[in-house]
Amino acid sequence: MKRLNMKNLCFLVLFLFLSFCPVFGQTSKQEMFDTPEKTGGVYYAYPENYRIAQTPVPKGYEPFYISHFGRHGSRYLINDEDYKWVLDLLADAKKNQALTPLGEDAYNRLAEVWIEAEGHGGDLSPLGVRQHRDIAERMYKAYPQVFNNNVEISARSTVVIRCVLSMDAFCERLKEINPTLRITREASNKYMNYLNYHTEEAMAFTSRKGPWYEEYRKFEESHTRPDRLISSLFSDTTYIKKKVNPAPLMWALYWIASDMQNMETDLSFYDLFEKEELFDLWEVVNYRLYVCDATSALNGGIMMENSKPVLKNILDSANEIISTKGKGATLRFAHDGNIIPLAAILHLQDCYASISEPSDFYKVWSNFKMAPMAGNIQIVFFQKKGSDDVLVKFLLNEKEILIPPVNSDVLPYYHWKDVEAFYKSLLAE
Repeated sequence: MKRLNMKNLCFLVLFLFLSFCPVFGQTSKQEMFDTPEKTGGVYYAYPENYRIAQTPVPKGYEPFYISHFGRHGSRYLINDEDYKWVLDLLADAKKNQALTPLGEDAYNRLAEVWIEAEGHGGDLSPLGVRQHRDIAERMYKAYPQVFNNNVEISARSTVVIRCVLSMDAFCERLKEINPTLRITREASNKYMNYLNYHTEEAMAFTSRKGPWYEEYRKFEESHTRPDRLISSLFSDTTYIKKKVNPAPLMWALYWIASDMQNMETDLSFYDLFEKEELFDLWEVVNYRLYVCDATSALNGGIMMENSKPVLKNILDSANEIISTKGKGATLRFAHDGNIIPLAAILHLQDCYASISEPSDFYKVWSNFKMAPMAGNIQIVFFQKKGSDDVLVKFLLNEKEILIPPVNSDVLPYYHWKDVEAFYKSLLAE
């Protein structure tokens, strides 16, 4: 039998891994139609009761360190006004007998939602707390060797309260399981220069004066078709003419519908929309995030620069643990606009495609796959007694994922020296 050389062996291992392990693949309209919650994009709630099969660790290796970057958990809409102005408009229309039966029903539902939402604009929801507690527990149970007694763990978040509370929920669950853990929790402007960094070039590009915006504006305009929705809610055309701005109202109801999955109130607004309408609106949001946070060819790759500081922190933190023969974890908590470019610069599979045709954006990049509520990236480090070789495995939202530019003979595991060399080359660019 002819022996396989190393290159062929790598291709064989990659083929077997892709055959049996889940990868993201291309998003289809049917996927979005089947699960309308996904049209919420970054409002997609992290699945509960999460169970993902893991590839066995190579013989003799044990986990000793985890480098983590997480988005805050489920939250309410950013401002109370995002609910209130819609509620006030529907209340006024009801008073003027300008609502259809469906419109009155939507008003009654929104009034019930307001009972929970009032005063919570931008806040972490109870579901957001549960998500981070569950992720922490699964991490502990999957890699108990990392969390030995008296192990030191560093936890840092941005200064935004929902991130701080996400960090707190995560760390509290670890402490409940093992009270001896020594966890340092910090939320400070000192760490914003890598947890939530944006270059001046990136900020200038993403403004409405950026070269991408006019094409995007036309895309949004062509994909926002509110007439059917508005006529289904309002019975008086004169009232619509005088008091209703159709497009902003459609968008407001879309965001309310999208965020219901993150709240405790068990109501839905998806019945107000046709499936194509939801898909079209999601496509617009996905377009904007792909161009303004990810790797669309329209931005020339400048968004990955935003993640160089955190990538450097990941390398430095890992190498400090390795050099001191330590154990533990580094936990980081931030936002969707931070985890998206990080997934890109890490070159996680299906997270860094670069195309320029807007109608095809969703086929290569989907926001709900990168950054759902409580989305997270985990890099798990393994060592073997008597060996200096360190292996790492990457998880995106707790699913094993490949780093296609880096070769490996033990997929989905990688030799740290190879991964580190690749990332250092990116930092040097």
